[in-house]
Amino acid sequence: MKKLASTLPNMVISLVTITVAAGALLGWVYSITKEPIALQAAAQQKAAIAEVAPPFTNNPEDDKWVKEIEGNQFTVYPAYSDGNLDGAAVKGETMNGFAGQIIVMCGFNADGTVRDYRVLQQAETPGLGTKMEEWFRDPTAARSVINKNPETTQFYVSKDTNGEIDAITAATISSRAFLETLRNAYEAYKDYKNSVSKPNTDSVDGSSGATKQPKK
Repeated sequence: MKKLASTLPNMVISLVTITVAAGALLGWVYSITKEPIALQAAAQQKAAIAEVAPPFTNNPEDDKWVKEIEGNQFTVYPAYSDGNLDGAAVKGETMNGFAGQIIVMCGFNADGTVRDYRVLQQAETPGLGTKMEEWFRDPTAARSVINKNPETTQFYVSKDTNGEIDAITAATISSRAFLETLRNAYEAYKDYKNSVSKPNTDSVDGSSGATKQPKK
């Protein structure tokens, strides 16, 4: 017991030293990887906007418009050409995926028809929910959301009441979450269109809390 008591302080000191060193190492690794990770995320977002939005002559990121829907943030990146709003890319999210957060960039034509989409983040089950990147543009049966408009097509899984989109096989929860994100993205885009179609001198919409941008 005396031997143990005499060595205990040394053990504590060693453990504290190791903990401090590990913390310092983790902090150092974070400091050198933070910027490259942020740059990679920014590049991914810029590419996704260009891929899903109609051709544009403005800078959609400079003209972005933010709205909160059901506690989630939706960012509209409007696509203007010669002063006309030709559509937008909308980045939205949900926490209702099978494994939590799903982030999608959805592109809309001027009338709200879905042009394309990119799944920016998800942690769904490999081989099941992860299929969403391709499943919902597959023309097989009623899987695809491409060239469909949430105003005229029910963006709910077909096994749910009035749903018109086929869910990923064995991944209904993931499918519901994906379609929820697209429905809300469409609502954000529609609200943006309404905001720029009316004369406006305020920078903030007092009723919705959305940040407004002037019509280009």
